Parts: sequence; C-alpha cells; structure tokens
Amino acid sequence: MSEASKINCVVVDDEPLALALLGDYIAKMPGLTLVESTSEPLRALELAKSDKTDLVFLDMQMPEINGLQFMKILQKRCMVIITTAYSEYALDGFEHHVVDYLLKPITIERFMIAVEKAQERFNSLQKNIEVNQSVSSLSQPQHIFVKTDYRIVKINLDDIYYLEGARDYVIIHTTTGQVLTLQSMKSLGEMLPVGRFVRVHKSYIVALNKISFIERSRISVNQQLIPISDTYKEQFFKYL
Repeated sequence: MSEASKINCVVVDDEPLALALLGDYIAKMPGLTLVESTSEPLRALELAKSDKTDLVFLDMQMPEINGLQFMKILQKRCMVIITTAYSEYALDGFEHHVVDYLLKPITIERFMIAVEKAQERFNSLQKNIEVNQSVSSLSQPQHIFVKTDYRIVKINLDDIYYLEGARDYVIIHTTTGQVLTLQSMKSLGEMLPVGRFVRVHKSYIVALNKISFIERSRISVNQQLIPISDTYKEQFFKYL
C-alpha cells in the first residue's frame, strides 16, 4: 500500500496504557500510520485540524477539554473513532458522525472492524476529491485562440510564460516562441483563467506557475525580470 493511500492517525488519551495499546494496534495495521500519540487534547486538536491527520482515536474523559468539546471545535475536519470506558456518549458520537465507538477494554478484533469502517469512508472521500478535481480540470480552459496578422493561432495555456504590451501589439511569450497580436491586454486577460494568470503591471500579465523568484518589486519569469507596479502589487501578493 502506498503512503498516499494510508490513513494518518492521531491518538489522544490521558491514560498511558491506552496510548500504548492503541499505538501497538496501529503499528499492526498496514493501512494506518501513527502521526502522534498524546495525552494533551489541545495538541491533538492542533494536529487534527492540520492536513496531516485523517483520523483521530479520541478518548472522551480528558483534562482541559473533553471529547464532546473536542469534536465541536474540530467541526468534522477529519474522521473520529471514539475510545472510551463509558457507553453514554454513543448518541453524541452519532450526532458528530464518528466512524465507530470503541468501548474499553478494546480488543484487536474490535479495533480491526473500526479500522475497516474508517478505510471505507476514507476511500469514499478520496474518490469524491478525485472526481471533483477532474471536473474542475475539465471545466477550466486549456487553451486560447489568438488573432495574428493572417491567422487565428491556438496557444496552450501551459505554454505561456507571460504577456507583454508593446504599443499597439501584445507579445505572448511561450515555450515555443513569441506570438504577436493586435488584441488588447484587457481582452486577452479576460480570456485567461483567474488563479493561473495575474496582471502585475499595465504592460504585463504573468503565469503564476512560471515564476522562478520574486526580488523586491520584480518577478523572474523565463530569465526575464518583470516589474510589479504599485497598482497591481496588492492583488498579486493576494494570489500568491
């Protein structure tokens, strides 16, 4: 199983023996990776709210904040499996869409059932993310058509370094050379997808993924230094 398909776990419990047991169980599961075990719920919350954590094994009776408060603050940012010696929290767990509810003492067999449920939910979430990314990619234009002197030229967006205004013309600098057009910077800017290209000067629009570095008020793109004007500076840094 690849690292990308593994579920990253955090264990939070105020009992050292419980931390050790769950850590041992996680080590036995090829589909799980232990990010951290901690007795500090605030530390666990910090980890759970990051992109590094997919699943939290959560004790309910803890100092500082209890399990219910933890889940309310977490707001379903990652999956939760409750681990507790008390059965009265089952309904609360259901309301917070927990994956499973493990009553202590937790056996390896019952742990494996909970992990299987987590894996099913994780796989479903990953598929939804992939579908959404695919749809988003398909909905974004991959090229534009630009008028030159005698023809209309197709330009792939991935090939564009930057656009440069030059009096009555606009020069489109690409990986395959330059394209000269009488179309205005404004009309060309409206054709380019927001988030991939940004205007940095009245005479320049740059492809964000082609920027090598930024030095003071200049951008390096394809070994060319492009100025950032005060008019566009704030908007440019917002995109970054």
